[in-house]
Amino acid sequence: MRHLRVLHLTHPSLVPPESPDDWPSLDEKQQFAMKTDLDVVEALRELGHTVRSVGVEDELRPVRAAVRTFKPHVVFNLVEGFAGLRELDAHVVSYLELVGVPYTGCNPRGLVLARGKALSKKLLHYHRIRTPAFRVFRRGRRVVRPKDLALPLIVKSLVEESSAGISQASVVDSDEKLAERVAFVHEHIGTDAIAEQYIDGRELYQGVFGNRRLHVLPPWELHFGKVAPGAPKIATEKMKHDADYQEKLGIEQSAAEGMTEEQSVAMGRITKRIYRILELDGYARIDYRLGEDGRLYFLEANPNPDIAGTEEFASAAEAAGIDYPTLIRRIVGLALSRRR
Repeated sequence: MRHLRVLHLTHPSLVPPESPDDWPSLDEKQQFAMKTDLDVVEALRELGHTVRSVGVEDELRPVRAAVRTFKPHVVFNLVEGFAGLRELDAHVVSYLELVGVPYTGCNPRGLVLARGKALSKKLLHYHRIRTPAFRVFRRGRRVVRPKDLALPLIVKSLVEESSAGISQASVVDSDEKLAERVAFVHEHIGTDAIAEQYIDGRELYQGVFGNRRLHVLPPWELHFGKVAPGAPKIATEKMKHDADYQEKLGIEQSAAEGMTEEQSVAMGRITKRIYRILELDGYARIDYRLGEDGRLYFLEANPNPDIAGTEEFASAAEAAGIDYPTLIRRIVGLALSRRR
């Protein structure tokens, strides 16, 4: 790949120091929060590209200024929201399309379809892909559980990602607890809530990248370590974002073992179908539960997932023989080929 000018977009608090010599001065919490941005910028520079980082929070003028002065060949997009709202990330990408700059990751339509957990489940259910039963509870309305929605349920934000607001209390086994948790999501997360059937089983992920020709990565699994006996095995917010908590409980992720060849092949086929139905491109991670009945249940699609070198996507790519700089090179290549 030729030398490129790459504009790296992220949240202002995650913009790395300009000189890599200053990176060791970041404290442990800063390094943990910035790990994806640090890894991506380092890999891009190793590939010989010139990188400029710009923070995007609640206005697009910094992006416009950087496009005019830096004249990037491509934008490496790590923006996950706008003005504090996750669901506005698609509009940042739409702006890049309007100004004609290629960008990494997913297109605006795919971001919108995947962001709405209820919408994506409806689309996939229509295409006969197994999903847990669910119900959406809008803000300002009574919480009444339909008779065909059996307990236990897991209650989440309808649009937030990264396990925002999810804790052990999110799994409920009574109508009273359901009402309490829905109220928590409404009041503390500030979004509508979705309650879906809790599937007891294994938490599996599968990465996929490509625009037209798709490449699936090996199935990956989240291991829950020392979670208390009888406690629901779910990826809580604390589990995902607290390094000390991860170490204390022995939370790990690795290649999914013990799956039959038939299960692995079926999972790859379903992952590609989901990617195409939701009109995703660039790269994504599809989350599943493998129930105790041996059935695979779609949980959610994550376009533009975390691609830090130690996270599921990059780890699965490495297991498939794709080292980290090569992964970043391929993601940039997909952005340029989509533009063409």
